[in-house]
Amino acid sequence: MATPSFDRRAFLVTGSSALVIGTAAPILPAYAQSLAPTESMRGGANNYIPGAAVVDRIGGGGFWMSGTVRRAGDGAPLAGQRIQIWAHTTEGRESDPHSHGATLTDANGVFRLEMPQIVPTFGQPHAHLAYDSSEFKTVFLRPILASARDTSLEAHFVLQPV
Repeated sequence: MATPSFDRRAFLVTGSSALVIGTAAPILPAYAQSLAPTESMRGGANNYIPGAAVVDRIGGGGFWMSGTVRRAGDGAPLAGQRIQIWAHTTEGRESDPHSHGATLTDANGVFRLEMPQIVPTFGQPHAHLAYDSSEFKTVFLRPILASARDTSLEAHFVLQPV
C-alpha cells in the first residue's frame, strides 16, 4: 500500500480556501487568561495612616508616582479607586503625616501623584502604596527604585473583589 504524500503548498491552499468559503470550523474570538490579584508586599503597610487625604500633590513635588488599578479576572480598569502613597523624601520621613497623600484613578484606572524626591531609608529608596477600600481586598505595595536618582516610579494593582 502506498503512503500518501503531503504537499505543504497544497495543504495551505486547501485550508485557506476552506476558510474563505466557510466550510472550516468557525473562528472563535480569543479571550484573555484570568488576571491574578496582586499580593500585598512584606513591609508595605509600615507607617500606614488610615484615611490620608486626597491631595493634588504631596509637598513641593519633583517626583512622580504613577500606576494602574485593574480588576482581577478580566483586567478591567477601575475608575475612582483611592490609592494612598507615602515615602521617606527630601521633605519628611515616611511616618510623618505630611509625607502621606492619596489620589483617585481616572476613567482608565490610571493614577498619578507628584511628591518630593524619594531618598533611601535603611539603604533602599522605596515608596509605599495602599488600596484600602471595602469594595476590594486591601493591598499594600513597597516598590524599590532602581536608583536613588530616579524621578518616577510605577506600581500596578490588580484587585480582588471582597
